[in-house]
Amino acid sequence: MSTPTQSQIKAVVFTGERRAELADWSFDDTPPTHDQIVGRTLVSLISPGTELNAIFDTPAHPPRTCGYAAIMEIESVGENVTGFRPGDRVHCMGQHQARNRTVQGHVVRVPNGLDPRVAIFSRLMGVSWTTLSTTDARPNERVLVVGLGIVGNLAAQIFAASGYRVTAVDPVESRRVQANSVGIRDTRASIDPNDPADKQQYAIAIDCTGHEGAVLNAIKTVRKGGEMVLVGVPWKKRAPVDAFDIFHAIFHGYVHLRSGWEWELPNSASDFRPHSITDNLTAALAWLNEGRVKVDGLYSVVSPKDAQAAYMALLEQKAGPLSMLFDWTA
Repeated sequence: MSTPTQSQIKAVVFTGERRAELADWSFDDTPPTHDQIVGRTLVSLISPGTELNAIFDTPAHPPRTCGYAAIMEIESVGENVTGFRPGDRVHCMGQHQARNRTVQGHVVRVPNGLDPRVAIFSRLMGVSWTTLSTTDARPNERVLVVGLGIVGNLAAQIFAASGYRVTAVDPVESRRVQANSVGIRDTRASIDPNDPADKQQYAIAIDCTGHEGAVLNAIKTVRKGGEMVLVGVPWKKRAPVDAFDIFHAIFHGYVHLRSGWEWELPNSASDFRPHSITDNLTAALAWLNEGRVKVDGLYSVVSPKDAQAAYMALLEQKAGPLSMLFDWTA
């Protein structure tokens, strides 16, 4: 058995409330065994939702690292790894650090020639792909996507690419323009649930905001027996909405209200459970490679040295890129 060894690598470290910096961090340098894979990170993706709300914008805490997704180039593999070898580029749910260690079951091959800066968005596509995999709505039915941050933008794209008629709503003009630029034609600043053209007309409404006022409006647009899916996390109370109003709209609209929890699906498919996180990521990578989903103009690439500025820019929600990537190759 190999003796554990530690080396120092560069990583984005969260050192306190709204504090992120590039610093040295310990890394397990033991040669990979069994099904383990070790590689150098090419790019890592900031999650504008989870990382900002659960880690960056929180009271002071001991220094820690985190991460949401990474594309890495494999350096070495364990003796039981099959189908992957050094030099392969793979997607993993890795950390913001110069190297990552994971297991074979948690990596997906990046198609040859696909830019890692594009491939990384398969992770955020996977968030709403679970909803696509589990919905009772069928192609050509109407879909309402509420919120055009990066998750909502990608949700609108994958439903449109699957043959649904998508309407996307966001009060921020720049986000609507970004959605138009990647092919989402019907974008609006708001939606009136009392308008006969929209009232109870959508097979499914997907909220990507976590805003209770937006959810209540969306529920009223769902057809009888349709679905209201909560993809956006309600991190805090944002509107004076009474629970009675939501219950009333659900009950009298015969709406199925459910979570958009990504991990409703297993990591890998099995008998009688054909849909999985891994399959969704694989499909997302293929669609990015084919150009069925586009991310041009939706992100900025920054150095890990500029982590503090990157997180603050996303936190302040200024007009600009919907997401940011750390480039670990510079």
